[in-house]
Amino acid sequence: MFFTKLLKMNLFTHNMLTSNIIKGVTKGYPLGIEATEVKTSEREFNPDFIGRMIPRLEWPAVVEGAKMLGQDAVPEEVPSDYETNEEFLKQAHRLLLEVTVQEGNLICPESGRKFPITNGIANMLLKEDET
Repeated sequence: MFFTKLLKMNLFTHNMLTSNIIKGVTKGYPLGIEATEVKTSEREFNPDFIGRMIPRLEWPAVVEGAKMLGQDAVPEEVPSDYETNEEFLKQAHRLLLEVTVQEGNLICPESGRKFPITNGIANMLLKEDET
């Protein structure tokens, strides 16, 4: 069940998506977020999980995505003691897993192609002429 929650369009999922599969796009990262509906839902806090995920993330993309969602209270950098810094881990947990884009679009930074988000799920399928 926890895995299916990660598939929702939150900043954790956003951090791993790219549009470099579109013909002519070389990087396609980070995707822009155009949210028309954002929802916050409490999730069980697991500091070990968040601590293990932090090094795998592109933190500047998390910060940028958070700002696109109106979440301005985001540390610009990951603190060196992040694994034991409970305040940071709780803040990261909230940003990464609890704030979900319900409706809107993800936008390729190179092509401008929009990928719709409906009911919290991004449709990253390409049209035949885009591959």
